[in-house]
Amino acid sequence: MTEAEDRKPQSDEARSAFAPPAGVGPVDPVESESSTTSEFAIPAGLDVHPADAEPEGSAFSTPSTYSAKAAPPAFTPATGIPVVSLTNGGPWQDRMRTMLRMPVAERPAPEPVQRAEEGGPAVPRVLDLTLRLGELLLAGGESAEDVETAMFAVCRSYGLDRCEPNVTFTLLSISYQPSLVDDPVSAARTVRRRGTDYTRLAAVFQLVDDICDAETHVSLEEAYRRLAEIRRNRHPYPTWALTLASGLLAGAASVLVGGDPIVFVAAALGAMLGDRLAWLCAGRGLPEFYQFTVAAMPPAAMGVALTLAHVDVKASAVITGGLFALLPGRALVAGVQDGLTGFYITAAARLLEVMYLFVGIVVGVLVMLYFGVQLGAQLNPDAALGITERPVVQIIASMLLSLTFAVLLQQERSTVLAVTLNGGVAWSVYGAMHYAGGLSPVASTAVAAGLVGLFGQLLSRYRYASALPYTTAAIGPLLPGSATYFGLLSIAQNEVDKGLGSLTNAAALAMAIAIGVNLGAEVSRLFLRLPIAADGARKAAKRTRGF
Repeated sequence: MTEAEDRKPQSDEARSAFAPPAGVGPVDPVESESSTTSEFAIPAGLDVHPADAEPEGSAFSTPSTYSAKAAPPAFTPATGIPVVSLTNGGPWQDRMRTMLRMPVAERPAPEPVQRAEEGGPAVPRVLDLTLRLGELLLAGGESAEDVETAMFAVCRSYGLDRCEPNVTFTLLSISYQPSLVDDPVSAARTVRRRGTDYTRLAAVFQLVDDICDAETHVSLEEAYRRLAEIRRNRHPYPTWALTLASGLLAGAASVLVGGDPIVFVAAALGAMLGDRLAWLCAGRGLPEFYQFTVAAMPPAAMGVALTLAHVDVKASAVITGGLFALLPGRALVAGVQDGLTGFYITAAARLLEVMYLFVGIVVGVLVMLYFGVQLGAQLNPDAALGITERPVVQIIASMLLSLTFAVLLQQERSTVLAVTLNGGVAWSVYGAMHYAGGLSPVASTAVAAGLVGLFGQLLSRYRYASALPYTTAAIGPLLPGSATYFGLLSIAQNEVDKGLGSLTNAAALAMAIAIGVNLGAEVSRLFLRLPIAADGARKAAKRTRGF
């Protein structure tokens, strides 16, 4: 090899700017510059004792300079924190709702924890129990505000005061943070199936009431055991009883709008047949939209058949009675109540569900009415003006309607009598104002629904239970079944403007029912001793002017 070849580099790597110069030994990989990844690394030569180093942790970990004994005084607003008087003898719903509407920093000190458990309550288990109870309440049709109140009551009873529950139409979530320097714990649960069982709803309310009672001492294990029993309990009424109740409800509703015994039987048979078809569709997994569509067809077909057979009866009363058993009054009231209390997302979802179910009913009835008109059935929309006033018969029919509605809602037998009487009072007030007093049906319906909400709320507070079993079935006689039917009939006869006007009237009646029930519940606060702030203001009820 020549001298020139010996001086020539063997490869391009020898010309790298990062190659160590000749005469410098290899660099230790630990001390190499590439191993330093952070500008906060401890420089070489600086001796740091392990005891002085702050260990790695979460961003919510307690700082090393913080001391609970030498903590600075808590911040207090210039105007002070309003004092909240929590009456121990008051309903837990009102006490918890008052605190839930307050900011976390302004809530009163937590009550003594009634659970004697070493190390304090198990936070994940308490949150899991809270979500499971909230799931049953939301699936049973409770309003979002009442579900949040119950969730907060359970957490506070087990010592978790700094918690924030959040309820939407299908999602429950709750977050708990022991203090500002501790890691928050959050949990969520999705409500995928909803069912109507007010007996189960009442059992959940009783469990929450016992948990909130300082003298009952319900441990976590006992609460879980009772929750499992509530889930395992069967419905109080069998399927055949529900089908029979559906028929009796339709028959009683047909009598309210002027039907005779033949109409009663026809409406009952049509509603029972529709109920069986809906159960068949539900067993096949069809959505509720198609279930309502199929259930609305037999009563409409029964009324059309009687008209084609030239039977001297009010066919409109048969179809109207069948609609009473299908109109989603419970979901409508819950949706409007959520909107009035500020839960707009949940309210929009509930009202959208009501719209879908109502459209399903419209499709089922319109199909039958269209075929009836094509076959020459003489259906008269003006028959709505000829409803016979029979006060005694109609009051009895309204009570029967509320009774059967309570059976369909799977209510406890102890609440059936109260809601039956409440329904009779509602129809009596409506009849006295509309028929005898000559007031508009919308105003009469609103006042009657307000009394239903007032009595239902007072009864529920008296028994420390949910208000739904005392109000939902009682509004059954007020549902706008006749206005809905005559609107659909006008549309089927190509009188679209007249039909839309009647459907608008039905929507106004439905809103009057929902707002009246909620207003009656709010008026009940005038008769109850509620926990309020020292300045007399109700939290979350100030005027915001839309901001």
